[in-house]
Amino acid sequence: MRAPQHRKVFVVGYAVSTCLGNTFDTTWQAAIEGKAGFNRVSRCTTDSRSNVVGEIPNWNPADLAYVDRKDAAIWDAAYVFLTMETCRLALAHAGLAMDKETGPRTACLIGSALNGVDAYRVAMDNYVNKSPFKVSPYLLPNLCANLPAGKAGMLLGFTGPIFSPQGACASGNHAIALGARMIRDGDCDFALAGGVETCLVPEIIQGFANMLATIKVGPKDRAQDDPGQASRPFSIDRKGFVLAEGAGALVLAAEDSLKRQNLTPLAEVKGIGWTSDANHFTRPNKDTVIQAMEQAIFDAELTPQDIGAINAHGTSTPTGDATEVACLREIFARHLPGIPISANKSQIGHSLGASAAIEAALGIEAMRHQIVLPTVNHIPDPDFADIDVVPNQSRPHSYRYLLSNSFGFGGTNCCVVFEKI
Repeated sequence: MRAPQHRKVFVVGYAVSTCLGNTFDTTWQAAIEGKAGFNRVSRCTTDSRSNVVGEIPNWNPADLAYVDRKDAAIWDAAYVFLTMETCRLALAHAGLAMDKETGPRTACLIGSALNGVDAYRVAMDNYVNKSPFKVSPYLLPNLCANLPAGKAGMLLGFTGPIFSPQGACASGNHAIALGARMIRDGDCDFALAGGVETCLVPEIIQGFANMLATIKVGPKDRAQDDPGQASRPFSIDRKGFVLAEGAGALVLAAEDSLKRQNLTPLAEVKGIGWTSDANHFTRPNKDTVIQAMEQAIFDAELTPQDIGAINAHGTSTPTGDATEVACLREIFARHLPGIPISANKSQIGHSLGASAAIEAALGIEAMRHQIVLPTVNHIPDPDFADIDVVPNQSRPHSYRYLLSNSFGFGGTNCCVVFEKI
């Protein structure tokens, strides 16, 4: 194999859809205003007490110009059209056109933790209650993790490598990391990298509730009357994460392509760290989480003192938040109290395979504006008295380097350092 080209990699555009808004601009405006996007589930019917979720507002694939009635019926896994539209908007934000030069040099890496579970449950209902012959012949394509990226390529015209990084809740960061490595080494010049999740079906909602991962809102909980308060990372009364749908895609580009394509760099992908726990399928391993963060900082050729802000994984689970803080203390030591730590999941919930990509886009935009986004719904926990979680409202902050953390079921960890341009 030929030697790698050692090119620098930049973020030149992004798009997201979250429960705060179905575009990046609407999500961003709500985020800086300290809003949270949670309500009782309306996508389906469930008796679960974990029925506070994050739904993308005003999202209907049938409204898209390129979706006709036949397509809408065939592609009944919602992550397909959500991926296509998010990639389209990301390329538009970057100002990168697909043509005979750029198309073959553009990869698409969109991860998902659960893929087409909604299509599968429709097929199972047809199989059990109608006839085996009523199972859609398009079921298997709807379940293929690479299919949404493939459909995005058909729509947009890129023909570089496409696949779906499967890193559970760290999938979005894995996609960014892999895309950056591919561009650095010369396998492609551009990459759409991120994640998508459309997970709000009854079995998934109840499954997370049964494994005690998501918050169960009872009569005495402060989210009973205000669902927006359900996700509260690092708060003393945190009880579990809020399950959310969402999508995020970043457009990555090689340094030598910026001028040629008239692209504006928004941040540099500076360092990557990835490990696995070999410990437990849900309980994090402190040693390997630390290694992932340290690797990202080392890969960026920085020291912990250089990191100016942290975008925490911050799920709002008692064990997860405590472990992440313990790891941060070991790495940053006496410097930690001076580093703002934002937990975006307090506002957008946990969109599993999409979460890291959404948080990367929000983190980069915050760094560009030299602010830090808030951790909303915060009630101080005395055990975390030494850390600054940017409680409840965004604020100005001067910094050059952002560490974005993401950890997933199965013991998968991926952290990325971004540099301000």
